[in-house]
Amino acid sequence: MIKIIKARYVGNFQVELNFSNAETGVFDGRILLQRSGSLLEPLRQEAYFQRVFIDAGALCWPNGLELSPAKLYEACHILDVA
Repeated sequence: MIKIIKARYVGNFQVELNFSNAETGVFDGRILLQRSGSLLEPLRQEAYFQRVFIDAGALCWPNGLELSPAKLYEACHILDVA
């Protein structure tokens, strides 16, 4: 099972993620914010969006929103670090 081991906000609603398989990707939160829902509303403010953290290998925000590491891995642009 893949997990997120590090998350770093890089600006413009994007988060760089380091996964447990040693790959790094960039998650574009603007895609997430195209959806609606009460948990997404606070994330529309960039200051709140950047309060992202990791809990049990998942990407989370203080309001209880949690994103699956496997789904994020599929959605991320994986960076070529070679």
